[in-house]
Amino acid sequence: MTPGSNLPLSAVRVAVDVTAPVRLDVSGLLLAADGKVRSDDDFVFYNQPAGPGVTHSAAAGGGDTITVDTAAVPDGIEKIVVTASLDAPGATFAGTEPTGTVRNADDGSVLASFTPPQLGTETALVVVEIYRRAGAWKVRAVGQGYANGLAGIATDFGVSVEEPAAPAAAPGKINLDKGRVSLQKNQTVSLVKGGRPLLTSVRMGLGWEPAFRSKSIDLDASVIAYGPDRKKVDNCFFGKLMILGGAIQHSGDNLTGEGAGDDEAITVHLGGLPPEVTGLVFVVNSFSGQKFSDVAKAYCRLLDAQSGEELVRFDLTHSEPRTGVMMAKLIRQFSGEWEMTALGEYVDARTVRGMVKPAGQAL
Repeated sequence: MTPGSNLPLSAVRVAVDVTAPVRLDVSGLLLAADGKVRSDDDFVFYNQPAGPGVTHSAAAGGGDTITVDTAAVPDGIEKIVVTASLDAPGATFAGTEPTGTVRNADDGSVLASFTPPQLGTETALVVVEIYRRAGAWKVRAVGQGYANGLAGIATDFGVSVEEPAAPAAAPGKINLDKGRVSLQKNQTVSLVKGGRPLLTSVRMGLGWEPAFRSKSIDLDASVIAYGPDRKKVDNCFFGKLMILGGAIQHSGDNLTGEGAGDDEAITVHLGGLPPEVTGLVFVVNSFSGQKFSDVAKAYCRLLDAQSGEELVRFDLTHSEPRTGVMMAKLIRQFSGEWEMTALGEYVDARTVRGMVKPAGQAL
């Protein structure tokens, strides 16, 4: 197909695959006659993978797929636009040609394909649209680009976008513009600096000291990765030091908590996380069964893994006689940035396995 061309759809259920040599975030927006979504529920993407008649999935061979069941699309929806934005911060489509392939979702046969030509400074674009015309469904090649990423597309089509640089719109939410952030329990910080998401590698350092006159205590730091349905994708701990193709790595087990500095650290390459990972929960457990009331100065801190600069710190100011604590969570927003929220919630669990359910509930 060429830009602006259209074809009638010969299938009721169609799948639109969007692929490129680089990592893309693909989404589908259900638009009413006014060209806007009816609500944010009409925005379908990795963190909200299902809408009325439209679903998002990650394709096995790379790329993402938006599937449209035209028979299930509500009467008030005139078109579904399929968009793509670049996952890497600051990257443009110059030299990168994404391809949209429209298939019959039931038998896999290809109905059409479209590669937008001559892309330059765009960081996001509308690839194709599935639309109604005189009671029949058609597909149109679009290729319209945006220089302000997925947020530009979302705003254009009526999705409410939370601007990280405008704290007034999000009470209690802060960013990294003023330097290191010290969080209180349940406070959230957007990992945004100078209006740009921080998508480099970060390191979560966790530390503790034995309480006064207590014996050394063996605590274990772990991270659990979740998908948008709050189901565990994988977990990284002292018995599994690397997961998700190396996107998350554990420093190894510290058996005592003795000494200054972080006792255990977990490095996360945010840009390398697969799209199905939308949430991370960092937890600490007392494998030996000692209670957190025997621990002093437990904390977690997020650092820039390249420079070692401390970005965010959360000190536990109270303890409970339990064996597990959820320290913090990192959540991926649809606009691409990550947010860190301090948790400080105690549970009875001596291993990371016992943390999976309560940590999922905390997302």
